[in-house]
Amino acid sequence: MRLHRLDVTAFGPFGGSQGVDFDDLSAAGLFLLHGPTGAGKTSVLDAVCYALYGSVPGARQSGQGMTLRSDHADGRTRTEVRLELTVAGRRLEVTRQPPWERPKLRGKGTTVDKAQTWLREYDAGAGTWKDLSRSHQEIGEEITQLLGMSREQFCQVVLLPQGDFARFLRADAEARGKLLGRLFDTRRFAEVEKRLAERRRTTEARVREGDATLLADAHRMQQAAGDTMEAPELAPGEPGLAEAVLTAAAVARSTARELLAIADCRLVAAESAQRAAERDLADARELDRLQRRFAEADERAARLAERADAHRAAQKRMERARKAEAVAPALELRDAADAEHRRAAASEASARALLPQDLADAGAAGLAAAARRAAEELGGLDSARRAEQRLAELVEERTRLDRQERADEDVLHEAETWLADWEATRTGLQAGVDSAQEAATLAEQLAVQRDPAQRRLNAARQRDQYAADTEETQRHALASAEHAVAARAHWLDLKEQRLNGIAAELAEGLTEGAPCAVCGATEHPAPARRVAGHVDREAEERALAAYQDADERRADAERRLGTVREALAAATAEAGDAPTARLAEEAEELERRYARARASASGLHAAQEELRRAEQEREQRIAAQQQAAVRAASRVGNRERLESERTALEEELTRARGNSDSVAARAAQLERRVTRLTEAADTARVTEDTAQRLKDADARLADAAFRAGFDTPRDAAAALLDDVAHRELQRRLDAWDLEEAAVRAVLTEADTAAAAQQPPAGLAAAEHTAAVAGRRLRDASSARDAAARRCAELDRLSAHAATSVRRLAPLREEHGRVARLASLTAGTSADNERRMRLESYVLAARLEQVAAAATARLQRMSSGRYTLVHSDDRTGRGRSGLGLHVVDAWTGRERDTATLSGGETFFASLALALGLADVVTDEAGGVRLDTLFIDEGFGSLDDQTLDEVLDVLDSLRERDRSVGIVSHVADLRRRIHAQLEVVKGRSGSVLRQRGTG
Repeated sequence: MRLHRLDVTAFGPFGGSQGVDFDDLSAAGLFLLHGPTGAGKTSVLDAVCYALYGSVPGARQSGQGMTLRSDHADGRTRTEVRLELTVAGRRLEVTRQPPWERPKLRGKGTTVDKAQTWLREYDAGAGTWKDLSRSHQEIGEEITQLLGMSREQFCQVVLLPQGDFARFLRADAEARGKLLGRLFDTRRFAEVEKRLAERRRTTEARVREGDATLLADAHRMQQAAGDTMEAPELAPGEPGLAEAVLTAAAVARSTARELLAIADCRLVAAESAQRAAERDLADARELDRLQRRFAEADERAARLAERADAHRAAQKRMERARKAEAVAPALELRDAADAEHRRAAASEASARALLPQDLADAGAAGLAAAARRAAEELGGLDSARRAEQRLAELVEERTRLDRQERADEDVLHEAETWLADWEATRTGLQAGVDSAQEAATLAEQLAVQRDPAQRRLNAARQRDQYAADTEETQRHALASAEHAVAARAHWLDLKEQRLNGIAAELAEGLTEGAPCAVCGATEHPAPARRVAGHVDREAEERALAAYQDADERRADAERRLGTVREALAAATAEAGDAPTARLAEEAEELERRYARARASASGLHAAQEELRRAEQEREQRIAAQQQAAVRAASRVGNRERLESERTALEEELTRARGNSDSVAARAAQLERRVTRLTEAADTARVTEDTAQRLKDADARLADAAFRAGFDTPRDAAAALLDDVAHRELQRRLDAWDLEEAAVRAVLTEADTAAAAQQPPAGLAAAEHTAAVAGRRLRDASSARDAAARRCAELDRLSAHAATSVRRLAPLREEHGRVARLASLTAGTSADNERRMRLESYVLAARLEQVAAAATARLQRMSSGRYTLVHSDDRTGRGRSGLGLHVVDAWTGRERDTATLSGGETFFASLALALGLADVVTDEAGGVRLDTLFIDEGFGSLDDQTLDEVLDVLDSLRERDRSVGIVSHVADLRRRIHAQLEVVKGRSGSVLRQRGTG
């Protein structure tokens, strides 16, 4: 990586735009970055880091975002950092702008612009720059991938902070481990230690969980076995637990099988006794059943003998009923004919009761002829009915014409009355429209005047406020200026006092044999001494800082005064010299007039709508007048036509009605006569037919009764049985026959008769014996089932325990292996002789590489005297650490780097930093670091050592590197010609560059 150019604007102490040409500075291979304290030397390095990674190094990371902005920058200038560099053979340009709080373009106040980032690449073939990305994330990933280093690694190997490496030389193993861990990213090895420890805890927990399951199985087996098993008294994780559980399970299973065999023998004996008792009980039950069966049959035979006479009478009654069934059809026909004849006679009598007296005795034929004559007369009334209906329609139509005439007269009268007042109505409505229109015009004129009046009033109020603010700001500015003058005078006084006593301050750093920084002498016979009230450098710098702070407050007060005066002038130009109270009264009066005009104008639309509705109503009333006149003319002809047709219809109806009130009444009278005559004729014919059928049915009934053996039809009817009586009598006869057959069958059974001859059966004694045998069998069966369940449960639990033991075997083996690895990587294992953690072991290897790379330069800077070596000596809690020793060739002894002197510590830390840069570079994939920066520490070197150090740094050019030294040592300005000077001033710092030319 080689830097070409850096441009900064409004960044850190740089209020304007400043640029650095690294190509010119790097031409000599070695250049100096110098300037007074607080000028901004470190800010140049911050800008390089910010351009690449978007953040600044180390503890200065709090200075992100808008706090990176220079306090000296103009409010319209945005902070920007642009870096041009070559990395991995590609020439890139990175531009970054942090968030910026700027004044709003319109109105007052501020707004925040988002951060911006650009990445461009130079196309050598085309000779132009091409854009690659504007994404913060993409650009960050691209830069990190090309450099192969994180921000922490870059700040450690490119911006070499000597103070950090001096502390590294004196630090303990833990502090060194933290720094090396960040640079070489050994977190993965620490993660391995952590994962192994977690794996050990996990496998140990799983083993304990498996052992707990085994113990639970053992307790369940103990519960199943009762007092025949003892559970092992071991805790989960203790050795031998699995074997103890399996041994106890085997003993319990053997005992349970023995108890099962005993229970089987007892069950067989109980089953045999129970079967014998059941056979005896079955024999007793069968004998008792047969004896009771014979006794019940004998009782049933006696009851049958008692009911023999009633059975024979029922048989005779059934025989007469069967003979009468042959006469039943004739009886049913005769009854049906008689009932039909009576119904017909009743209907005829009812119909004849409604006939006139002259037709009461007429026959069926005479009644039918009278009905035909009445129907003929009824048919002649159809025309008269239509005429009567038409006459009613004419009356209704005449009534409708009268209603229309009265309605039209009302319409004409109302229209004439309303139209008579039209002109006055229209004039009044038009006046309302004109008045509202004038108010609307006035409101528009006043609306144009409102905004200027209000703006002038607001400007007058601001003018008054700014006038008051101007006096206060002017007093504050005057006080700030007086305070700044006093602070400057105080600073100049302290500076003069310090210069007067500077000899004593320089003398404090003199040592015998060391050259004086002023005269170069090595002898100091009469060094100056501090006097009372001596002003040191810190007091002068505090006075200077106080003066700068007061001067900044003065400048701020003057800027605020100028801002307030500008605002006062603008407000005065807008408002003029008119008093604010008068402007407020004018604005209020204008608002009142405007409100009144708006209120009057708001009725314009309603007035226009009311006028439009009145004009529409006038047109509607005129049209109604015309239509009513037309309808009156047409009604005259209709009345004449209706009157002529009514006269003709009334004459026709007078002839058709006769003595009735209407044709409808006459027609209804004839319809009733026809209906009654027709009904009477029909019933007379039906009565004659039913009388003949009744006579025929009587003859057939007498013949059927004689053939069935009955003297009269009445005797045959008495012998008949209905369905219910017949079914009941047949049921009684069948029940008798069945009972007689059943009793005879039981009494003739051989085994039943033989059982009746034996003594009574002993059923109760046999049942008692069987019940005792059953209880004994159930007890034996329960005992055998309990023993079988115990064996099965023990077998199941033993199998489960054996499976758990087999499953836990590889887990126990894994736990042992993981535990050994975890102890080994954690440094607690006996096999780890040096008790080094895995991460410490890896860091120790890296430290050996760094020490070897640093020794090559340290020997040259120390003229071959010192060598850096890594040490594995145990430190702290007896573990091997990251020891770093220095071997002194003059004494041949090895000692800790913490014992080095100030100058020795400088070039040892410089050598260590350069060596670390080489190792990290190789670790990052061999990315070349062609530009390095070394920060401070040169003031502690004597001339000879300084020459040797510069020779080592100058030798870096052999690898085509350029080194920038950040220092304010005056001697370096004479030795290094290429320089970048940071000059600070009241308006911010500026950069001055001097190259090899």
